[in-house]
Amino acid sequence: MATDEDAVGALARFRAFLALEPDVLVLSLAMFAFSLGFQMTSRFLPQYLVELGATGLVVGLFGTFGNVISAVYPYPGGAVSDRIGSRYALTLFGLLSTLGFAFWLVAPGLGTVAVGPLAVPAWVWVFVGLFLAQAWKSFGLGATFAVVKQATDPSKLAAGFASTETFRRTAFLVGPVLAALLLGLRPEFTVSFRYVLAVAVVFGALGTAAQHLLYDASEDTIGDTFEGIEQVRSDLREMPDELRPLLVGDTLVRFANGMVYVFFILVVTQLLEVGLDTTVRVGAATYAVDLSPEPFFGYLLGVEMLVALLVMAPAAKAAERVGLKPVVALGFAVYAVFPVLLINAPESALALVLVFAFSGLRFAGLPSHKALIVGPAEQGAGGRVTGTYYLLRNTAVIPSAALGGVLWEGFTLPESFLGTSLPLGGTTVWTGDPTVAFTVAAVIGVVGTGYFLVYGEEFEAYA
Repeated sequence: MATDEDAVGALARFRAFLALEPDVLVLSLAMFAFSLGFQMTSRFLPQYLVELGATGLVVGLFGTFGNVISAVYPYPGGAVSDRIGSRYALTLFGLLSTLGFAFWLVAPGLGTVAVGPLAVPAWVWVFVGLFLAQAWKSFGLGATFAVVKQATDPSKLAAGFASTETFRRTAFLVGPVLAALLLGLRPEFTVSFRYVLAVAVVFGALGTAAQHLLYDASEDTIGDTFEGIEQVRSDLREMPDELRPLLVGDTLVRFANGMVYVFFILVVTQLLEVGLDTTVRVGAATYAVDLSPEPFFGYLLGVEMLVALLVMAPAAKAAERVGLKPVVALGFAVYAVFPVLLINAPESALALVLVFAFSGLRFAGLPSHKALIVGPAEQGAGGRVTGTYYLLRNTAVIPSAALGGVLWEGFTLPESFLGTSLPLGGTTVWTGDPTVAFTVAAVIGVVGTGYFLVYGEEFEAYA
């Protein structure tokens, strides 16, 4: 018969397995809260924009705006974290994110606002909300890395990051499901979605309070004062040499993924047009399952994330035996070949389930990847090193989706291109081919993976 001591011992072993030091546990809980809030809302914001009067072009600009924020925020966020300490930095970023959720919540009530001669439509407040809501996720990136680094033994870094990622990715599963339940409460989308946003505000407030009250700031290290653009240049020059091959390989792999990521759903719903039509037997009862391609795609994402949750922690433990580099390379390789597997998949539900389950393996390398980024950083500079890394990578990746869109859809020069006297006006330069788009992406990903395998260096704590 199990005793209380057995339960405590099992919990201790589980925490040790995931490197759940107290501060890492607090960070993981906060990460779950904010990820849940963001995942509950972000997938539905394009429709929210349309309901508030935005056009398809505005929705596209909203996505681009999010990419720019992801590229720009991590560096100043890391600098702030190193300067004022992780506790106060994460509290500040948490408050900003919660305020962003609140902006989304009140956007319909604000309506069109006159600013001088300009009429500012309600959907503009959704842009303002994104500017704030992504603060914890992107501004706080360096601070979260720094917390794990200072709270975890160097040889356990990958396991420490696995714990935070497991919490975060669990929110990726729970968030959209919870949102779907809330959306079913009222038929009017702008009404029911505000229920979702209200819950996101609550989670943001709880996450902010929890990390501020429970996080032990006694181990925080304070770096040097941020010195503006010259500090950026200095940090770029002084980036640890071990990170340069990782940065090049990672940038190529992420650029490749960015080219086709937004088109995954179109492959399933428009090119393959695969849904699920089957019968499920539970005991003596049978139930018919008839899913169109759109909801089936959602379940495919669930399969992908389930695999991710199952493999991250074991892969992090494996890295302690084989090193970080092989595990990171495995994740890169899955990123690289997935586009070719998907675009050439047969029109079969089972085949797509297997393809997306394979895609989940790319997350196996994520904790080790983070450990490889922050591991070589000096104490007190982990935030800036992380911010510098992501500033470079995310900036380089910004145009990837545009290139993928051109290869997918084609490109035609407008009639007014360089003047109407030229014969190029209205000429179709490229007709577009999804297979070409996905193949080019895969080639770029393979090159990035190969570069890292040849030139990438191991973090000495794992060597």
